[in-house]
Amino acid sequence: MKARTFLILLSVACSLAAAVVGSDAKDAFKLKPGAQGKTCLGCHVTFAEKLKSGFVHTPLKQGECIGCHNPHTSSHGKLLSDKTGEICYSCHAAVIPDKAKSSHKVVADGGCIKCHDPHAAANKFNLKLAGEKLCLECHKELGEAIGKAKRKHKPVTSGCLTCHDPHGSAAALHLLKKDVPGLCKDCHKTDKPFFVKSHQNYPVANSPCTSCHNTHGSSKSSLLYDTVHVPVANKMCNQCHEESTSPTPFKTKKSGFELCRGCHYDMVNAALSKNRIHWPVVDQRGCLNCHSPHASKKGALLKVDSMTRLCGSCHKDTIARQEKALSKHSPVEGGMCTTCHSPHASDTTLLLNQPVMELCTTCHDFSKHSSHPIGEKALDPRNKNLPLDCLSCHKSHGSEQKRLAHFQFGMDLCVQCHEQLKR
Repeated sequence: MKARTFLILLSVACSLAAAVVGSDAKDAFKLKPGAQGKTCLGCHVTFAEKLKSGFVHTPLKQGECIGCHNPHTSSHGKLLSDKTGEICYSCHAAVIPDKAKSSHKVVADGGCIKCHDPHAAANKFNLKLAGEKLCLECHKELGEAIGKAKRKHKPVTSGCLTCHDPHGSAAALHLLKKDVPGLCKDCHKTDKPFFVKSHQNYPVANSPCTSCHNTHGSSKSSLLYDTVHVPVANKMCNQCHEESTSPTPFKTKKSGFELCRGCHYDMVNAALSKNRIHWPVVDQRGCLNCHSPHASKKGALLKVDSMTRLCGSCHKDTIARQEKALSKHSPVEGGMCTTCHSPHASDTTLLLNQPVMELCTTCHDFSKHSSHPIGEKALDPRNKNLPLDCLSCHKSHGSEQKRLAHFQFGMDLCVQCHEQLKR
């Protein structure tokens, strides 16, 4: 009972303290009557012109500079009373919804002033630029793609905020206001005869539209991605799927690589004839681990636009090591995994395109290398089953040492084999 009484009294005391602090916040610096804001403008005369802008931030309009700034000292630039994001969130706490499925990184990082002018601007919401011009300041590559697209998507030309929330979304990934296909169906009526016919009578109303269509614009008809799987381009869905009238129209006629083998038999048979096969090729999903079955932004119908991201979805440890490495191997740094590895199968360890020595010599001239024995006739003293090759001394993906070495280049590296020289 005593504990409960204490908690109630503590709660009341905290509420009263908050009320007192709130009432005294404006008087924290004991400014003279009428001095608030005017005192600041006495020195910061350029802000008189700023106040003439079409949209003025409420604290500035009310002359409450101390809402964001400390007039005397600060640990933050421009005498801000706190970190930029923290100041903004003290009033605009609801910009990112609770349990958001996606949030704009610049918002989550507290970079509000990258989009908004904290004082005044010519644009609504104090935006530094109007409409999609602001978004494309960062999303330049997307802006270039939209500009080059021969077929425009109307919502895109109307502005990014037609489909996206600029701060965060509680409904969907990618800041979308609704999940796909719900968002698409706001405009595209899936029960219309034209829609049904154009999708070969398959019941796609609840399917993810983005598996085939580029929502930002395309040079292909129907806003299809740049690389379209031949059966899709030829409107031959039933080449892979059961008929549209089937009880299971989306079920594929075969599973895994067996389905793809029907057309890509040379590639699949060549892979299966190798000594080592990349596991994703032969698991239940098969080719779909890396490739899109319908259409893609990238060549070869790859699922993502970066080899680093694609390979890194499984090989996270390798990518993480590369990012931390002081000396980096340029093919890995450039995301060119297939420069050294075969994505499907190989007769060589680690799915290398060639044996180690042959592979490395395609870029590196060994005539300029040291005279150290190397090759099939030089056995590694640490393991007599292995020859000395490039990987005996160097890491292929990246290293904390110079020249991609396993150990510090010099004595530390050499004594790994020449133990008699250890000191």
